[in-house]
Amino acid sequence: MTSLPAILGGKPVFEQKIQIVRPVLPPYEEIRDGIQEILSSGMVTRGKYLDAFENEIAGHLGVRHAVAVSSCTTGLMLAYRALDLSGEVIVPSFTFMATVSAMIWCGLKPVFVDVDPHTTTLDPTLVERAVTPRTSAIVAVHNFGNPADISALEEIASRHKLKLVFDAAHGFGALYQGKPVGGQGDAQVFSMSPTKLLISGEGGVVTTNNDQVAKMVRIGREYGNDGSYDSIFPGLNARLPELSALMGLASLKNLEQAALSRNQTAVLFHEQLQGCPGIGFQAIRPGDRSSYREYSITIDPHKFGISRDRLAEALLAENIDIRKYYDPPVHRQTAYQGYYNGQPLPHTDWLSSQSLSLPMWSNMAPETTAKIAETIVNLHEYAASIRQA
Repeated sequence: MTSLPAILGGKPVFEQKIQIVRPVLPPYEEIRDGIQEILSSGMVTRGKYLDAFENEIAGHLGVRHAVAVSSCTTGLMLAYRALDLSGEVIVPSFTFMATVSAMIWCGLKPVFVDVDPHTTTLDPTLVERAVTPRTSAIVAVHNFGNPADISALEEIASRHKLKLVFDAAHGFGALYQGKPVGGQGDAQVFSMSPTKLLISGEGGVVTTNNDQVAKMVRIGREYGNDGSYDSIFPGLNARLPELSALMGLASLKNLEQAALSRNQTAVLFHEQLQGCPGIGFQAIRPGDRSSYREYSITIDPHKFGISRDRLAEALLAENIDIRKYYDPPVHRQTAYQGYYNGQPLPHTDWLSSQSLSLPMWSNMAPETTAKIAETIVNLHEYAASIRQA
């Protein structure tokens, strides 16, 4: 493929825009009877589909408790509260803002720690150095669906008597040493928004093997009301509607297929891009499986020929949608700069300036994947002309 790029006046590779994500939703026929039952019964919340969904999720992940909530963000808020966290919490800055915003709402102080530049997940060695007498917990992230270094973090948390929470927003479909993420640590919190592999419309799930934590999250999603109409702590309205639970049940049936499909797409991307100078790939540890919620590469401008931002412009001109996650990282966002202690985060800053997420969805056609990869290679070939333009 050696055609003139659209950014230089050529014809776009794709006539219609290739979106960054494309939700795979259950067919209406599959959930029609459930919808009719919900509407006719008037039980639109706290009904049988919520119970069934929570039981199915717990069984799938191999955990004692799965508590469905209105979003991953409210799930994080309730998990932090249920674990009675206080003071400082170690957390990456290379993450979606909700990981940290939920902390602030709970009155916690984030202590930003750098990530491993290859896996893009929290670096355990740096976590160890950041622990102080004021530290109450470690919050790690399965970034882009790549499991964090769970065993190393569990060892640190155990030795320092810290709570360990995983932001598993990208976690459905991910495997840690052959088993689904969800049961490790004190709690994990998943997202089910339309960009994820398991979709309920909107929603989240808190998973834990701790009976008391599960109890507190369940009470917390009901305003903190334990049923006596006397709030035992300030809670939230974080209930998951029955319609969302119904959709989640249907989506769960296709979760494994979705994860396998995305991993096949990732293999195709890697095979076709690995020979192109200046492109880096997220490292998945042996024995783990990423959900590939995102397929993210890094761009070395000196080797590739143009910067990440210029490549992004060129891909958009070809009708290929992209995202720059996470730029800016949390510690440089307006709302959180005041919590940043100035400790250098070179890998976070480098990734935020060089990382580029390509279109990725379940059941993406191999032809689409190949065409996107060929376009990137073609843009490398025209790098000098693009720089001059």
